Amino acid sequence: MKSLPVRRTPRLPLLLAALALAGLAHAQVAPPAPQYPALPSETPAEFAAPNAGFNYVKRTVMIPMRDGTKLNTIIIVPKGVQAAPILLTRTPYDASSLVGHADSSDLETILTGYDNAADVIVEEGYIRVVQDVRGKYGSEGDYVMNRPLHGPLNPTPVDHSTDTWDTIEWLTKNVPETNGRVGIIGISYDGFLPLMALVHPHPALKVAVPMNPMVDGWMGDDWFHNGAFRQINMSYVLEQVVTRANTVKWPTTNYDDYDMYMRAGSAGALGHERGLEQSGFWNKLVAHPAYDDFWRQQAMDRVLAGEPVTVPTLLVHSLWDAEDIYGAIAVWKAVKPHDTGNNVFLSLGPWSHGGAIGDGSTLGTLKFGSDTALYWRQQVLKPFLARYLKGDANVPAIPTVTAFETGTNKWRNLKTWPAGCEGQANAGCAIEPVALHLAAGQKAVLGGAADSTGYDEYVSDPARPVPFRQRPIPPYGYDETKGQTWPRWLADDQREASGRTDVATFVSDVLTAPLKISGEPVAHLVASTSGTDSDWVVKLIDVYPDQVGSQPAMGGYQLMVAGDIFRGRYRAGFDKPKALAPNKPLAYRFGLPTTNHVFLPGHRIMVQVQSSWFPLYDRNPQTFVPNIFFAQPGDYRKATQRVYHSSYVELPLVRAAR
Repeated sequence: MKSLPVRRTPRLPLLLAALALAGLAHAQVAPPAPQYPALPSETPAEFAAPNAGFNYVKRTVMIPMRDGTKLNTIIIVPKGVQAAPILLTRTPYDASSLVGHADSSDLETILTGYDNAADVIVEEGYIRVVQDVRGKYGSEGDYVMNRPLHGPLNPTPVDHSTDTWDTIEWLTKNVPETNGRVGIIGISYDGFLPLMALVHPHPALKVAVPMNPMVDGWMGDDWFHNGAFRQINMSYVLEQVVTRANTVKWPTTNYDDYDMYMRAGSAGALGHERGLEQSGFWNKLVAHPAYDDFWRQQAMDRVLAGEPVTVPTLLVHSLWDAEDIYGAIAVWKAVKPHDTGNNVFLSLGPWSHGGAIGDGSTLGTLKFGSDTALYWRQQVLKPFLARYLKGDANVPAIPTVTAFETGTNKWRNLKTWPAGCEGQANAGCAIEPVALHLAAGQKAVLGGAADSTGYDEYVSDPARPVPFRQRPIPPYGYDETKGQTWPRWLADDQREASGRTDVATFVSDVLTAPLKISGEPVAHLVASTSGTDSDWVVKLIDVYPDQVGSQPAMGGYQLMVAGDIFRGRYRAGFDKPKALAPNKPLAYRFGLPTTNHVFLPGHRIMVQVQSSWFPLYDRNPQTFVPNIFFAQPGDYRKATQRVYHSSYVELPLVRAAR
């Protein structure tokens, strides 16, 4: 038997492989590094900024809370001051940015950030303290949007009330320049925090100034209005809650926000597309579209209605507040009836959100004839703080209510709100509710009897929702150099809407005498829809004369004095969403934001009614679905809407006493 030949590996490949391995091993041994002379770094290990010439001393400290969490706090003391009061702001918006990103030798220069009434703070010599709330920027801990008080929604022993208490306790013991009296002031979210401080307040807290505060996110502030979701704030939700320092930004996909929201479909679909489901707060919004205990238990007007307000408190309201137009007035109505110590005050100004600390001479095209914000800071805020923080009894008390009257552009000092014409020479007047009927012939008729038979009709198409302002609609924001005119949109000209076929418009005759309203107009709408759900938007408008010689751009201008939305599914109760009966006239009643306005002779009064306000609010599919966040494309359908002439807007008309 023949044996199999032996296989032999060629020697050359073996040799090459061995050489390759040897080269690899040699390559893994780095040659000795060449020796170069050291070049010293030009950056010091720590830079000590010379500040001998500064007119203030700045300290940054971490203040411990009762649970051990430490909160980043910036303390600014005017140089040489002694026995000075402290003015505190707590914020989720980066304490360092509120006192300037870069130091300056001048105190007023670094107090130009949001929330700083710089002229009053500097002139009055206050110690300024700004603190990051827990979980944001330089502070430790976990962040929860509008962190509720300890209770069913917050099982932990800490909340904004306890954090404020602990902060004040530390400040009064560790800031040697203070007189031991502390005030708290802030705008928006920072205005919500002074309200929290009023719950079981620290004894050293002597004054609170909640400006444009977030109070009830469902009823009429940031997240919903009467059940309609304010989807324009989705970018804020993403940027505010998904990172500690707001480092993730909302991506812009369209020049016109109208197109972006239309392309996405529902708010829920857009939230999924942008990754918002990773946010705990977004998931809470989606899970609570109705007014349930989640919203009721954290509404600050409800909370404070059960708390005696023992700290002098100045509530500040802007008449054209695009974000929190509900809150200050809601707190006033909740607490003032129980204010036996006269501790609660109210100011109303012709401003946008937070406008009281800026230039208050104009709002968009509106001109007020003076810097209303400067007047308020000098004549209201300044003496209010001085009286209670400096303990100066010689400073006169401010009026209980200071209210700017638009139309006539005058400040009014009042004893209560609403108050007719108290404090004026002709004090013999009162507020009388008078119906402005939405009558046949597109007429708005003041007083008299209603027409109970006729109606006006339009078709509401979710594929072509009514824009809330003239397109293209810029993204939500505050930088006007980027075209972000969001803060003043409520004062936009409403002619774009009045010319649409899907907006019902009713106009009065030309006024021959001034007509003043003070307080809350109330929409009494009788309407039907061919669908099973619907939104109803009612806007009360001052129509200027066709020509205005002193300001030609105001000729025919349609100025919205008050307007709001109501989601029809909540007609039977805000916690009880229910389908609407198709083609059946149903009654809807809801309040519009507070006004203090005079319709002048030569002007007319207009009411607009529509069924979308997009993309400020998400589209109602007009087909009842369990949760509109999850509405599908097929749910969005046209509907025929009828506004019956038995509808009216109840005006709080100021008339001479009879």
